[in-house]
Amino acid sequence: MNVLRSYPTRDVLDRPRARWADVAVFLGAAVLLWLIIEVSSGLNVPFDETTAPSTVSTDPAELPYYAARSLLRMFIALGLSLVFTFVYATAAARSRRARKVMLPVLDILQSVPILGFLSVTITGFIALFPGSQLGLECASIFAIFTSQAWNMTFAFYHSLSSQPRELDEAARNLRLSRWQRFWRVDVPSGMIPLVWNGMMSFGGGWFFLVASEALSVNNHHYALPGIGSYVASATDEGDLGKVVLAMAVMVVMVVMVVGVNVLFWRPLTAWAERFRVEESEASEAPRSLVLNVLRRSHVPALLGRALGRVVAPLDRIMWVFGLAEHPLRISLRRRRAGDLVFAGAVIAVIGYGVARAVGYISSTVGFGEVGHALGLGLVTFGRVVVLVVMATIVWVPIGVWIGLNPRVSRLAQPVVQVLASFPANFLFPVATAVLVSTGISLNWGGIILMSLGAQWYILFNVIAGASAVPNDLREAAANLQLPRKLWWRRLILPAIFPSYVTGGITAAGGAWNASIVAEVVTYGSTTLVATGLGAYIAEATRDGDAPRILVGVVVMSFYVVGLNRLFWRRLYDLAQRRYAL
Repeated sequence: MNVLRSYPTRDVLDRPRARWADVAVFLGAAVLLWLIIEVSSGLNVPFDETTAPSTVSTDPAELPYYAARSLLRMFIALGLSLVFTFVYATAAARSRRARKVMLPVLDILQSVPILGFLSVTITGFIALFPGSQLGLECASIFAIFTSQAWNMTFAFYHSLSSQPRELDEAARNLRLSRWQRFWRVDVPSGMIPLVWNGMMSFGGGWFFLVASEALSVNNHHYALPGIGSYVASATDEGDLGKVVLAMAVMVVMVVMVVGVNVLFWRPLTAWAERFRVEESEASEAPRSLVLNVLRRSHVPALLGRALGRVVAPLDRIMWVFGLAEHPLRISLRRRRAGDLVFAGAVIAVIGYGVARAVGYISSTVGFGEVGHALGLGLVTFGRVVVLVVMATIVWVPIGVWIGLNPRVSRLAQPVVQVLASFPANFLFPVATAVLVSTGISLNWGGIILMSLGAQWYILFNVIAGASAVPNDLREAAANLQLPRKLWWRRLILPAIFPSYVTGGITAAGGAWNASIVAEVVTYGSTTLVATGLGAYIAEATRDGDAPRILVGVVVMSFYVVGLNRLFWRRLYDLAQRRYAL
């Protein structure tokens, strides 16, 4: 039976501890803690809704501080996304009854545009923290969270639903509690796709940085200190020099992204290799200088022992009070009765929500507006299809090449991370000037702008899928000397198919969201508007038109959920049934 290699390799065991590594880890942790305290001190400042500034200072000296504030929001949102992923994906994967509701809800949440969340949550967060800017900060972090969480949740759910049967049987035979199974089986088996999709989600959050820091809802405009709001302010002023300056500062941000990759993502990807399911070890595993330093330091071991004294009693308590993996013996009649009660409750809630929405739309804009939005949705749907097809053709071969070659991955990962992390909408003012000067319609240019934020989901998931292909299968294919065409058809494409489906679902959802910022681009007094549902929602949100916001969000959810149900979910079932390793 294949087992998880959740133990350090021999070279790690033989590596001696070093005092210089202790000093380096301690100093690094101290500097990081100081930076977090220094930057976070500006989160809870006095705030007056009536006099709040709608722009931020465009003084270049403020840019380093703005960049640090944006990065802090990104990491807080990433932590919240991880917690949400663990709870939501596990509940959906382990409960057949809950899965029937939670997966469609996840489709809907993925389809709701970020402006749709902001239009509802900003007022609530401001009321939750009266007189403090912390409410706006929470709204901004929540907006970034909505751009990160769904991709990670889909990836972790897939890893749980396609878990090898041997691991499931071992967990049941050992009578592990749900708590123990989660930390000792579920998280390790899903670690590789979780890390790669976390990396993609983190990069995807940059795309919506402007919308999450320069908040414009219900004719109220708020701006938080950040690199996104800086570019928004410079763009509103029509100062191309400052936009170019912001782009130059993005070169510094590129250095920051590379730094995050070296200090955070690269050690994680190298560490995640210990959880690969295979019987033979790859000839060249990913390496990380930072991880090597941590392994040579006494500090992680000391922290591990200290935390172990806290976690061990909790683990025992959860084993006693947590339900074991063996299902309780419930009669078929009681189980069916429970299903009927659950289905009735869900239908009642959905019916009530639909009735309220229908009544509200009928009394305001009328159902003719719904038909108009459906027509605009067809135009955006065409752009999404073109984007997904082109991204598949371009990035699947490249992702396989990167994922199967650790040496290439070590060099390409920072490059891919920078490309995915670069806020492409920072280029929109320049793109506006190019489109105006060349006469190209935004109806076509919008496809390129949407792809800048959505195509990376396919690339990162294919890289994760290719890197997770067991070395045993690769060695067997090499020994059999499979022809290249047969190698692709019999090994690679089936092996990466589940990961590709996850990437396709999230790329399509990301493209719908990206349409909101890609179908309306503005620079100074020049505004280009494409025909599509994204432009419809963006304009309704700008004008504070609540009925049209609701119509746009409902129609976009209809398209995304319908596409997922009719196409992607069937591919998902096929991936679990035939191509799960």
